[in-house]
Amino acid sequence: MLKALVLDYGGVLTDPGEDNPAEPPLLTALRKAKEHGLKTALLSNADGWWQPPAAFAGLFDAAILSGEVGLAKPEIEIYLLTAAKLDLEPDECVFVDDLAINVRGAAQAGMVGVHHRSTRSTLEELEILLAIALRD
Repeated sequence: MLKALVLDYGGVLTDPGEDNPAEPPLLTALRKAKEHGLKTALLSNADGWWQPPAAFAGLFDAAILSGEVGLAKPEIEIYLLTAAKLDLEPDECVFVDDLAINVRGAAQAGMVGVHHRSTRSTLEELEILLAIALRD
């Protein structure tokens, strides 16, 4: 059973979507996932100086930045570290990234991987996997 939503920052959380919503659709989905009791994590290859935007305050149970942990996607160890920070097994986490190589890395670590190509297709796939509505 999936218990966590793990998202990449650039290209996923920042994707404005097709319909010009008030906030990026995956950010809305993240909020809804939290409301349904899922754990959430940000997993980014950002350096250690990068700080998540203020709008993200309180949204993540864990934020894993490559520059801080000395690992980078698609290294299997960074996905294992993310699951450990959430106190979950990798197979309890779904990971979303816009780069196929990073999704393959997550799958090799045991996570469910979703390759983000459009906000619509990603949200549809996540709603099926998580069995919850993630859109307004």
